[in-house]
Amino acid sequence: MILYHGSNVEFAEIDLMKSKPNKDFGQGFYLSDTYVQAMDMAKVKVEQLETGAPIVMTYEIKEEDLSLLRVLRFNNYSEEWAKFILLNRNNSTHQPVHDYDVVIGPIANDRVGAQLWKYENRMIDLPTLVNNLRYMKGVTIQYFFGTERAIKMLQRL
Repeated sequence: MILYHGSNVEFAEIDLMKSKPNKDFGQGFYLSDTYVQAMDMAKVKVEQLETGAPIVMTYEIKEEDLSLLRVLRFNNYSEEWAKFILLNRNNSTHQPVHDYDVVIGPIANDRVGAQLWKYENRMIDLPTLVNNLRYMKGVTIQYFFGTERAIKMLQRL
């Protein structure tokens, strides 16, 4: 499987400690299965940090290697997905809230984030949140690699 990582700088080694906490699936290395999505993320990073230039790095993980890892998959928005996102985003410790090597599932972009905010502020309930998310267009999938074991199976191309 070919995956892409968008950044504002090129690097040779993946350092999980440089990853930001409180992301959708936790502190880890995030990739996409589409080049365009990775480039869009790289452009956002450059804009946010006001430094560097958009770059996309290509990685491969063999299906047989992926099958050796603890993988959690969310095929679409669901109550379980929403609870998992909120658990990771609201984690106040430096310890991960799960022990998966890899998590695959939809990105909680700005539009999704607004719906999550409404849920957290009790403006909508969980079934309404999931229902609202199901009708959003452009579901994009992200690949989270959160352990050294998983990172070692990624090969830079």
